[in-house]
Parts: sequence; structure tokens; C-alpha cells
Amino acid sequence: MTDITRLFDFPYYQLETYKLKEALVTKYDEVWTPTSTQAYIDQANAISRALLKLGIQKDDKIAVISSTNRTEWNIMDIGILQVGAQNIPIYPTISAEDYEYVLNHSESIYCFVSDADVLAKLNQVKGNTKLKEVYSFNHIEGCKHFSELLELGKDPINQPEVEERKNQVHEDDLATIIYTSGTTGRPKGVMLTHKNIVSNALDSVPRLPISGAGTRVLSFLPICHIFERVLIYIYQYMGATIYFAEGLDKIGDNAKEIKPHLMSVVPRLLEKVYDKIVHKAEELSPLKQKIFFWAVGLGEQWEPYQKNGSWYHFKLNLARKLVFSKWQEALGGELSTMVSGSAPLQPRLIRIFCAAGMQVMEGYGLTETSPVVAVGKYADHMFKVGTVGIPIRNVEVKIAEDGEILIKGPNVMKGYYKDPEKTASVMTEEYFHTGDKGEIDSEGFLKITGRKKEMFKTSGGKYVIPTLLENELKQSRFIEQVMVIGEGQKMPAALIQPNFEFIKEWIKFKGKAIDPTNDAIYTSKEVIDRIQQEVDKCNSKFGKWEQIKRFELTPDEWSIKGGHLTPTMKMKRDIILNLYKDLYDKIYN
Repeated sequence: MTDITRLFDFPYYQLETYKLKEALVTKYDEVWTPTSTQAYIDQANAISRALLKLGIQKDDKIAVISSTNRTEWNIMDIGILQVGAQNIPIYPTISAEDYEYVLNHSESIYCFVSDADVLAKLNQVKGNTKLKEVYSFNHIEGCKHFSELLELGKDPINQPEVEERKNQVHEDDLATIIYTSGTTGRPKGVMLTHKNIVSNALDSVPRLPISGAGTRVLSFLPICHIFERVLIYIYQYMGATIYFAEGLDKIGDNAKEIKPHLMSVVPRLLEKVYDKIVHKAEELSPLKQKIFFWAVGLGEQWEPYQKNGSWYHFKLNLARKLVFSKWQEALGGELSTMVSGSAPLQPRLIRIFCAAGMQVMEGYGLTETSPVVAVGKYADHMFKVGTVGIPIRNVEVKIAEDGEILIKGPNVMKGYYKDPEKTASVMTEEYFHTGDKGEIDSEGFLKITGRKKEMFKTSGGKYVIPTLLENELKQSRFIEQVMVIGEGQKMPAALIQPNFEFIKEWIKFKGKAIDPTNDAIYTSKEVIDRIQQEVDKCNSKFGKWEQIKRFELTPDEWSIKGGHLTPTMKMKRDIILNLYKDLYDKIYN
């Protein structure tokens, strides 16, 4: 049996253990096209042979930029790693200027792109980089195609050289450099070794409810992020068939087609799914609406492990038949588990989706920790709403005196690429300083209480944790995004992006005399007054020093493209503050 110590060992382990006919499945021209485990390995070896013919040396860097997850990305990943080179995944949504920075900082010499849009952005800066050639996964005129490498490596004559290169790759060797999207400044290159990621994948396996061959998973979170990438390795190890979604806008359609058992999510996605469900419910008859919101109210009270008693579960079973079964059908009908990461998730949403029969297991981790630190699991009583579960095996979590979460284990990064000073600033001996604050309860569950750097002090000397207020406010359907501000000021305040889509429906439903355009909405006194009600409701749950005394609405939608959000939907606080400096000045001056 293959002993897994390097990332490219995963597909070989799958071949020996499961030998799947459908290992990786991507949709081409409206047809789901499977690649078997054997074909996956064969093509990865062809890529490795081609790279050797191109003169790729150990520790060379090859960048991959893909708008969606797809089979070719994984073939390239294994093909690159087998020859001792490093895979440099790049977020497709970052700016052309950031493409240039990452390519030059990593010294990448080849680049693989998914489509014409990514290529067009790359071509703006390609001349300023050391790239020798660019290949594409889609057929694009004027660009070399991925298949040319498969053809170049078709002849197995140099396969012994590939095997020799594989044998020379050690578990402590660098596997990848992942440039964190970052909420401030230039991206940092996180160096992760084979051991970092392999150990994290294997130590996370016991937390995932996957039964092996026959399990279907839907993959759509960016594979360039370590969260989805490590899950892909886990799925391969556990013999699951991986379907790659066509895009974020196609998740519902793809789920209905493939009927997944499991998928990973980020909180913003679940929030949007829930908002869409509620929006559709408002089109129902009054009686059906009443039943719908009764079921949702019941879901908000959900507790794990039958804690609510038999009468509650009698009602819940009825709610599942009448309402929640339709939610299940919308996502294929067989989805039992969603793993959530990247940002805090509202406990209310966890309860509602769990009540609906789709368990949400919240986890916690960072790129620097490969990434999993802790994750919940319903079995074995390892799940508690409001926590991120219990730390996985071989990962030690310690809470510093100031409340910061410190991590020690084989998953902790090698360091930041070309930045020993930055590396030293986040390490105390073997402990990595996460910058997050948390606490561990008497049962060993980890709870995240805020971000060390994001916590601020008002001029009155009172501490405010903005994420607590933000998560409370985001439960309002009138609010799409919110950023709490006030460092060094006399009071907390907020910049709020209204949920324009919902407010337009609200205007129509209520017959309001408001022009349903974004410009009219964000300046409407009636809208501002309505959102004030939501702020007042939030404030009632916090101490006087924490309460939001003033807010301003922003005229546009916060987005990745607009620079407000990172590719994993986290707010870029400094940039948002700079974009809306006039609103900030209006609040405080």
C-alpha cells in the first residue's frame, strides 16, 4: 500500500484502494465528463514527462490561474509536484497588477490559465514577468493549449527520469506557495511543504462523514485557496467522486444534477442561499407563508443530540416534510453535510440548516496552518453550535495571556517566502500566532471571539469587537455587508452596504414611493429609517459602549472586483475605509 508522505501520493493511493472509474468529473459542452483514477495518473505522468522536456528543474515555479475548479487543475498539480517543482496557485479575481507581483515574487517561469478572460488580464503584464510560455485549459486562439503538453509527454521513454525525480522529493520539501489574498497590503507568500498539507489532510480525515467509493462531493470554492485544496486531497484519499461545479452561479443547477452528499461552503454563500429561499417564500400564499416561517422559527431553536425533547422533534419532522424537504431538493436531495470555513458563521443559520437535515460543520484554520486547526463533527458528540469544534489530532491549540490563539503542529507553515522578518514576527519557537482571539471551553471546544488586530479601543478606553456587531447586523435582510468602525473615536459607527436586491422587492411589496435604483435607495430617508430599526435591534444586545451610534449607507455593492472583498469574501477593511473616507468624515467630523 502506498505510504502517503507527499501530495502526489494521494492519487496512487486511490488507485490501489479504490481504482475509481469516476475520480474527477468536469462539465464540458453541457456533458459531465469523468476521468478515472488511472487516467488521472496517466495524464499527470504525461505532464511530468513534458515538463522535463521543457527543462523544468527541481524547485522551479509554475503558476496556475483558473476561474473554476476543474480536472485539468488537478492533473497539473500532480504533474508539477512529481518533478520536484512547485505549484503556485493564483486567485483569478485579483488585479493584473497583483498577477504581476505574484508571478515576479515567486519567479514563476510557466503559467497555465483557464480561459480567455484570465489570459487577457495576464497579457496586460506578461511582458513584465519572467514567463517563458503560457498554456490554456480552454482552446483560445493564439495561446498554446494544455493538450500540447499531453502530446509532448505522450512517449513514456523518459518516465524513468520522472520516477527518479519523484524519489528525490522529500516530505519536508516545499510543495506550494500560496499567496494570501490579504485584507491589507501586498499578498504574502505562504510556503507549505508536502508534510504540512499531507499531515493536515490525513489528520482531518476522521472528521469528515465520507463512506468511500460512491460518495459524491461538489467542489466550487476556489481550489487556489488551501481550504478547498486540502479537501480535494482528502476526497481522493477517501475514494469520493469529485464533481467540479461550473461556477458559483450554477451551484444549484449542478447540485440537482449530481445529487452531492457533501460540499464545502463559506458563510456568505450560505447567507445568500438562505436569503433566496426566504425571498421565494414571500411569493407563497398567506397560509403557506405561515407554515414556512413556523418551520424557520422551529429551526432557530434547534439543538444537537435531541436536546429539545421528543415533542420538539415531532414538530421538526413535520416541518421537514412540509418545508425543509424542498430545501433539500433544491440542492439535489441527498446533501447531508456542509463544511464551512473562511469566516465566522451565524449560529442562527447553523441551527436552521441543521434542522433542515443538512448539517453544517463549522471549522477554523488559516493558510499558514495548511489550513485545518479544528472542525466539528456530529458523530461522537464533537459538535457544538457557536464553536468551531475540537482541534484535530496532532494539532496543539494554546490560548495566550491576551487571548490570542497559538498553533503548534506539523501543519504550521515553513514561513513566508522571501520574508524571514515577517515569519519571525508570527512565530514564538514552534507556535504560530494566528492574530485571532479565542477560548477553549471545559469540553475542549474552540470558540473564536474576534480578530486581535480588528478589535479596537474607543477614545473612552473601551474595547469593541467589530465582528460580533457585524455578524449580528448581517442577520438583517436589509443589510448585505457592514463594517464597524471607531478606533480612537468617541463612539463605534458603521458603514453599511444595503441589500439592494431585497430592498427593491420590499419597495414593490410595500408599495413604497421610492425610486428602485441604488442611488435613490441609499439616500432614501425611509430606507435609512428602516435600517435604523435593524441597528437599534442589534444595539439592544450589546453594552452601551459597544452600540453603534451612527451609520452611513454606501452607494455601491461591495465586491471582489470592486476591491472591497478578498476572493474568500472577507472585507478589506483598510481599502473600504479609504473608499468611503467621505462617509467616515461625515460620521466623525
